[in-house]
Amino acid sequence: MRGVVRWGFVAGIVVFAATAQADNWPSHLIKATIPFGAGSAADVVPRVVFDRLAAELGQAIVVENRPGAGGTIGTATVVKADADGYSILAQSSALAISPAIYPKLPFDISRDLTSALMIGVSANVMIVPVSRPWKTVQDFIADAKARPGSIAFGSVGVGSAVHISAEKFRLAAGIETTHVPYRGGAEVIADILGGRIDFYFCPLATALPLIKEGRVHALVISTPKRAAELPDVPTPAEAGLKNAESVFWLGVFMPAKTPRDIIDKFHDTGTRLLAEPSMQQSLMKLGVEPFPMTPAQMDAFVAREIAENLEVIKAAGIKP
Repeated sequence: MRGVVRWGFVAGIVVFAATAQADNWPSHLIKATIPFGAGSAADVVPRVVFDRLAAELGQAIVVENRPGAGGTIGTATVVKADADGYSILAQSSALAISPAIYPKLPFDISRDLTSALMIGVSANVMIVPVSRPWKTVQDFIADAKARPGSIAFGSVGVGSAVHISAEKFRLAAGIETTHVPYRGGAEVIADILGGRIDFYFCPLATALPLIKEGRVHALVISTPKRAAELPDVPTPAEAGLKNAESVFWLGVFMPAKTPRDIIDKFHDTGTRLLAEPSMQQSLMKLGVEPFPMTPAQMDAFVAREIAENLEVIKAAGIKP
C-alpha cells in the first residue's frame, strides 16, 4: 500500500511539473527555423502567422532561414535542438518528400519530430507561356503525346513539391516530358515568361498575379477542388485525370521530446488564431486555406504523404 501511495505521489509531482512548465511557457523568445529561402511561399506564409502568434503567446518569435538540400539542412538543426518548446520548425510538403529523395537523412521524421500546428493548404497551378498554342489542358496533353519528350517543365529542384505535382500530372496524363530543375522559383518564372520552358506547377500565390495580368495561361489546378481565385481553371479530375491531385501544405513541428503540454498549448493558441476571420483573410490573399487538425491527425497525415510520395517517385523513376 505504501508503494502505491509513493508512486501515486511521484506521478502527481510529474504531472504538476509538466503543467507548471506549460503554464510558464514561453518565458523568453522562440526561435523558428524556416528551411527554405526568403520570399518563397514556405517562408512568407509562416512569417505572417508567426507575427500574430508572437502577440498571442506574449513572446517574440525570431525567424531564421536555413535553406538547402530540399529543406533537410534546416530541419536537422531543429531535430538536434533542445526539446523545450523554444525551437520550432516551419515545414511544408517537402518534408514528406525528403525520405524518398534523401535515403540517408540525418533524422527520422516520425521518431525525431512531432506535429504542432497545421497552418493550411494551397494549390499548385499549371502555368504555360502565352506564346504557346494551348488553351486547355486537353490541348496540351494531345500535343505532348504527339511530341514525346519535346516538352520541358521547370521545378525548384528534384523532389520539390512542385516537381511532384508535375510528375503526378505527367503520370496521370501518360506523357513523356523533360524535367529542368532550377535553384529557385524566380528563375523558373523568368524562363516561363521568356518561353524557354513549357510549363511549371507554380504555387498559387505566386501564379495569381501573373495569370491576372495575362502574362501566363493557367491550364489546371493541382487540388481536388477548384480555387476560389481561379474559378475557371479545372481540377485534374475535371480534366479526366486520375490520381493527379496534390496539395501544398504548411505546418509547424517541434523536436519529438518536447513536453506534450507545451505542444498542446502551442497548437491550441495557433488554432484559435487561424480561426480568426482577419487571419483567414490574410492567408487567403496568399492562396492558403486553413486545414485544421490535431497534432495526432497531422502526424498521420504526414505519414500518409510520405508513403504516397515514395510510390510517385518510384513510378516516375526519380533517382535519389
